[in-house]
Amino acid sequence: MKAFTSLTATELRLLLRDPASMFFMMAFPLMLLVLKRGESGAVPGYIAMIAAIGGMGALPGVVASYRERKVLKRLAATPISPVLLLAGQLVAQVVAALAGAVVLVVASIVVFDVEAPRNVLLLAAAFLLCSVMVCSLGFVIAAVVRNTRGASLIGMLVMFPMIFLAGAAVPRKALPDSLRQIGDFLPLTPGVQALSDGWSGTAAVFPMMILAGIIVAGTAVAAALFRWE
Repeated sequence: MKAFTSLTATELRLLLRDPASMFFMMAFPLMLLVLKRGESGAVPGYIAMIAAIGGMGALPGVVASYRERKVLKRLAATPISPVLLLAGQLVAQVVAALAGAVVLVVASIVVFDVEAPRNVLLLAAAFLLCSVMVCSLGFVIAAVVRNTRGASLIGMLVMFPMIFLAGAAVPRKALPDSLRQIGDFLPLTPGVQALSDGWSGTAAVFPMMILAGIIVAGTAVAAALFRWE
């Protein structure tokens, strides 16, 4: 447990030192919030976007770099399993996304007088599922694309269209019907829905079940395809 805590703290420190990740997870959503003038319906989508930026935009490149630099292979020969490092990266991404989400929510309430979430526990559960879900997809990308640059590029290419088509960056109702139909099948869409339901206090059982299913499927695929070197 001590080794896992230490690894997670190290991963979090490294993530916080990455200016690009911190900008897109902290400052960028606030900029969008200002442009939207604190539109309350946009906040849950921005929370999903923060999670996606970390889980799909940053995580694949980090994990691929550990493989490329033989970090995972060296850990496999020590008492510290490389699985602990990957789990630490997962927790670090979730914690960083949580920090960005808290800053966003506080700013929306204090600065723009947005109505506070009606069900904090439901919103927190939706956030956790959404964050772990996008990280599971990030691990799949890192398992398929072995080099750092390729994993980072594919992660970005998957993440950016998804945040727009799933309703995280812009409301889905503003999209043409053809793009909205594509969004229906994207894994981030139930994440946005679950967060929106949690914010409004509405039960979000079905979207959460979908997120849980994606987590299980993504983890299984990543485990089957992942190689330490």
